[in-house]
Amino acid sequence: MDTASAAAEPDRGIELRGVGHRYGDRVVLDGIDLTLTERRVGVVGANGSGKSTFARLLNGLVVPTSGRVLVDGLDTRTQVRAVRRRVGFVFQDPDAQIVHPTVAEDVAYGLENQGVPAEERAVRVAEVLDRHGLAGHADHPAHLLSGGQKQLLAIAGVLVMRPARIVFDEPTTLLDLVNARRIAELIAGLEQRVVVVTHQLDLLDGFDRVLVVDGGRVVEDADPRVAVSAYRALMAGR
Repeated sequence: MDTASAAAEPDRGIELRGVGHRYGDRVVLDGIDLTLTERRVGVVGANGSGKSTFARLLNGLVVPTSGRVLVDGLDTRTQVRAVRRRVGFVFQDPDAQIVHPTVAEDVAYGLENQGVPAEERAVRVAEVLDRHGLAGHADHPAHLLSGGQKQLLAIAGVLVMRPARIVFDEPTTLLDLVNARRIAELIAGLEQRVVVVTHQLDLLDGFDRVLVVDGGRVVEDADPRVAVSAYRALMAGR
């Protein structure tokens, strides 16, 4: 374990302190002050509201132009490697995440980067593929999988790293109803804490907390029933 990981404080959660972010002159997020400790947190908002940038802040894919993001006390700006060991990220489009020719090679990629020995890599890859119904596709070309299978592969590539938290950026948007339901059930059953950005409001049933992002700010922060109602009212007024 590196010194950054050793310094982590798992009970602190994800803290955003005075966070703002700009792309050039365009303000995308402004004045975000939150601490996320719950097991299931949802994030909703209209296109262009800033929610995807918010999601990318949580594991250092984006660093704030002002303020700080801390994951278990680790700063995403200065300790990003340790942060990404603790927070996995699943993109909306799995093709953005799949980088190796075969299914098994793709799942093993992150473990190779971490220096996990070959024997342990093989065991962990086989376990995660079997758990998510991809064992029979281990040697198949990843790009020939169906859309639902590709999303499962992208998630397996994160799970095999055993992060404490996973951020999902609209994980069901590109899927049909059957596969969207399958991914929703997978997320519901994960032992990790998750943050899910989604337009699929039913996915938030049973969540502990939902944030509504609008105009770069969190305008509602409540349980799913209250937050989704506020979001619907906000959208109805557009």
